[in-house]
Formats: sequence, structure tokens, C-alpha cells
Amino acid sequence: MADRLLFTKTGRARYISHLDLMRTFQRALARANIPIKHTEGFNPHPFVSIALPLSVGYSSQCEILEFGLLEGTSYEEVPKRLTAAMPEGIVVHQCYPVERKLKELSYVNYIMTFDYPDGRPQETEPAMAALLSKENLVVKKKSNKAKAGFTEVDLIPLIHSWRIECQSDTMMVDLVVSAQNPGLNPELIRAAFCAEYPQYTPDFATFHRREVLDKERKPFR
Repeated sequence: MADRLLFTKTGRARYISHLDLMRTFQRALARANIPIKHTEGFNPHPFVSIALPLSVGYSSQCEILEFGLLEGTSYEEVPKRLTAAMPEGIVVHQCYPVERKLKELSYVNYIMTFDYPDGRPQETEPAMAALLSKENLVVKKKSNKAKAGFTEVDLIPLIHSWRIECQSDTMMVDLVVSAQNPGLNPELIRAAFCAEYPQYTPDFATFHRREVLDKERKPFR
């Protein structure tokens, strides 16, 4: 039987890559003296698997890690012990047994924020709305499997809802997008916006994963 952790990744921890994050958890589990299952074979190692790997630089409040907790440690004590062994920015909030398959994870809620420190042009909001309202928005996406090194993907069918909220120096886009098969990285939306409206390219753009959802758009755990 597998188990899961719910954790947040913020601050400087945003810049820890996916592979380094898995190694970080493996080391932290050992430091916290939390016994977990290992892989089989000649070179067994602690088994951890993170659902929907997060891009470097993205923050999140809903990351999910799967592992196998061995008997002798209660679910309630894991978050505190593990967080104490983690680098700044990673906080474990919950440990619980797996009850749902990862394939039931259908959508992701992202917050994409464009920053304009010198003042946001008023035209950015209607420009973003026009972009997201297109019937088709075909972009090139890097692919190691394609001979050309990229594939073309239409973003519109992968965007299930959106809402724009603006301040004097920011534009925030609240997105619900497909999670997998295929999933949508909101960076592609940022790139499409900047290509379509280069005059409104933000000084900075940040991405935050706020929630992972099932097909009924309820939090997936």
C-alpha cells in the first residue's frame, strides 16, 4: 500500500529542480529517521515519486509525493519531523494513505502574474482576454521525441477556465488547465502572449500552482 505527502514549495525552494527535489526528500527522510520502502534489485534506494513535476522557478501549495511508509511511524508525526529536516521553503502539511489513482488528477489551477513595475498598460487586460478567447492558439512545444525537436499544440482545448484580475502594476490570470495527457504548462501561454503582443511583455512573470483537481474540479488528494 502506498502513501502520500502533501507539501508546499515556496521561496528559494522554487529553484530546486525535480530530480534534486526527489533526492532532497530521500535525504530528509533518512535524517528524520522515517523508515520507508526501498526499490528492489542489486542497488536498492528509497522510493519516492512526485506527481506532476513542477517547472523550476514555480511555487506551489499543493505538491503531492508518493512513497511507502513502513510500520512503526504514524501519519500524524511525519509532517513535523520531515519538515524539520527540509531546506527552507519546503513544508510538509499532511501524510495519508493513497485512496485514489493519480490518473484521476485531471486539472491544475495556476496563478500567472505579470509584473509591470513602471505601471501596467491598460491594454494588457483586453489583450490577454482576446488571446484566451481565440478559437485556436497553436504554438510550438519542445519535444525530444519529435524529429524536428518540437511539436505543435493547440492550447485552447487545454484551457478549461480563466479569470483576469488587474492592479496598477500587475495582471493576474487565474487558470484551470489540463493536468496530464496532455498537460499544459502556463509558460506556453506567457510565451504566446508575448509573441502576439510584444509591446505588453511584462518585466517579470511568476507562476504559482494553487490546487490540483479531479474531473469534478474538487481538490485531489
